[in-house]
Amino acid sequence: MTKLIIRIVLCFLFLTGIANTSFGQFRARPIQRNEPFRPRPNAGRKIEMVKENYIGQRLNLTPDQAKAFWPLYHQYVQDLTAVRIAKRQNNSVNTPSDKEQVNKELEYDAQLVEIRKRYTDEFYKILPPEKVSALYKSEREFNDEVLRQLSERSVRAGN
Repeated sequence: MTKLIIRIVLCFLFLTGIANTSFGQFRARPIQRNEPFRPRPNAGRKIEMVKENYIGQRLNLTPDQAKAFWPLYHQYVQDLTAVRIAKRQNNSVNTPSDKEQVNKELEYDAQLVEIRKRYTDEFYKILPPEKVSALYKSEREFNDEVLRQLSERSVRAGN
């Protein structure tokens, strides 16, 4: 009987000790609110994969359409991304704010519109107009959902 009581007490102490240092209650380092946001290394690629999957489901492409569409879509995304990066660099803190910066901003916006027009014509060669329209709608819906989720996370984190 005493052996049983000793075992129960030891098990209780052991489990209590583990519970105090479990991963749910232990932080490797404290969160510092002044740290800049650093995305995980492959987070961008994971989001792109989810976005492509979402668009693929929404467009319901035939195998022939998919074979022609996806390489063109990837080039479209690369072209847009290159202009957006240049636009972001133009708006960096180190860039002086003047008339030239405003003109560059307008030029980048015009480039984005031109890219969309050019690729819309290319998409029409592969897809019917309904699917091209669905492509742009699904991109917008996906981006809106990502922004909504990020803002919810920010609110929950207290930012």
